[in-house]
Amino acid sequence: MLNELLLRFAEWMDTHAWSTALHESYYMYSWVESTHVLTLALFFGMLVVIDLRMLGWAFTSVPASTISRRLETPMMIGFAIMVVSGLMLVYAVPVRTINSIWFRMKMVLFVAAGINALLFRNKMKAAVDSWDNDPIPPKRMRTGAGASLALWSCVVASGRLMAYDWYDCHQNMSYLMYWVAGCVHEMAEFE
Repeated sequence: MLNELLLRFAEWMDTHAWSTALHESYYMYSWVESTHVLTLALFFGMLVVIDLRMLGWAFTSVPASTISRRLETPMMIGFAIMVVSGLMLVYAVPVRTINSIWFRMKMVLFVAAGINALLFRNKMKAAVDSWDNDPIPPKRMRTGAGASLALWSCVVASGRLMAYDWYDCHQNMSYLMYWVAGCVHEMAEFE
């Protein structure tokens, strides 16, 4: 049911002239993709520095709040541009993207990383006065920072794997893999 709805939505987006124009453009698609990768690097670079401090592995002489405060604005600017350019990339190639196991994995990890980031940020702001200058933050902060690094690294890796067609719908796969990828037409052949 969900796979059918997602496929119909992707097919509907694919009928838009702007979607086709963006995908077939000589320059614009490349610019959008380059912008996505560059802002991902900006966002992820800032995130790594903050998380390394929260793990107590780097910049231990600098207060955690100082690093967070200074890097938060460029990190969030990179995040916003990364999300917008990512949505444009989905809009340009909607059917293949929606039917990508890697894209689906990326979205699940993206949501998990976002939830972790919100929880982590709230804990950090609530308790910053008690451990801000400690070289090694409390265990709950280290756990959140480690989860952040792991989740965002997996988001980046699954995004990179989207370029490969190992599990695309035209491949010969099991019913389970067709279901995970959302290959509605291929799943119908099993019935």
